[in-house]
Amino acid sequence: MFAYIVRRLFAVIVMLLVVTLVTFGIFFAIPKFTGTDPATLYVGKQADPATIEGIRQKLGLGDPILVQFWDFVHGIFAGRDYTGGGTSDHCPAPCFGYSFRTEQAIWPELMDRLPVTLSLAGGACVLWVLGGVATGVVSALKRGSLLDRTAMTAALSGVSLPIYFTGLVSLAIFHYWLNWTDGEYVDFADDPGGWFGGLILPWVTLAFLYAAMYARLTRATMLEILGEDYIRTARAKGLREPVVIGKHAMRSTMTPILTILGMDLGALVGGAILTESTFNLPGLGAAAVKAIGDRDLPLILGVTLITSAAVIIANLVVDLLYAVIDPRVRLS
Repeated sequence: MFAYIVRRLFAVIVMLLVVTLVTFGIFFAIPKFTGTDPATLYVGKQADPATIEGIRQKLGLGDPILVQFWDFVHGIFAGRDYTGGGTSDHCPAPCFGYSFRTEQAIWPELMDRLPVTLSLAGGACVLWVLGGVATGVVSALKRGSLLDRTAMTAALSGVSLPIYFTGLVSLAIFHYWLNWTDGEYVDFADDPGGWFGGLILPWVTLAFLYAAMYARLTRATMLEILGEDYIRTARAKGLREPVVIGKHAMRSTMTPILTILGMDLGALVGGAILTESTFNLPGLGAAAVKAIGDRDLPLILGVTLITSAAVIIANLVVDLLYAVIDPRVRLS
């Protein structure tokens, strides 16, 4: 077990380095081949050549791409000094660089927005896992019934309807018409009630999409598991149906659920772009959309790296939980 964890941690570190290198190359090497000077993105196209050259020296944009990558990685762990153009700035660790547009350090802005995204992803995750898995199990046990058909029709609607449609409809009904929700995000530390009221609609909207997919997957997996020999053996031994379903069938059913949960939750940590844009939530997804419009490469790079790290770490946790969920899995 310990050796497996060490190997997986080493693989995670290597994967993070590879993702960082590839992402950094996409954002800072490819623009040079397309004729775009990243220095002009920082100061604007109307700046004089001396200003552009000063920014290029200060940010090290004229160095070879591998040198720039080393400086970037070193800055994450040890901080970085930006000197050039007659000025000097220190970016404390972890340093993800400076925004081309705001000229502010990337990391503090990411950390200001991360709690919003974590709140959205965490709350929606609880709703879609509980609702989706429960609906899928009941549909599988009541296969062919009116309840099964109704649940799968609702699930099909949830998969088919885009978030920006269901989000706007829910806002129109519950916020503007019934006035049941606040509609604005506030920090949990400032007002827990306002925090909950501002997130309940985004939670339900986002969970509706994912719960539909989880319900369909759970139903299909449960139907397959119920036909296995060990389930028939458990029933033949006289075990009660709740024990057969809860102790034996559910443990096998949760394996694929846990797999996609790690992927989905890890990706959402990088920002639920459509949900945050629809409900005007100041999270990482909204920051990424704004950065794309502003061509703010360092901020886009920061959001991309956080998303990649979240997905990789989530998959590591999922691999470790396999042995807990399914007794047939052994870590070696």
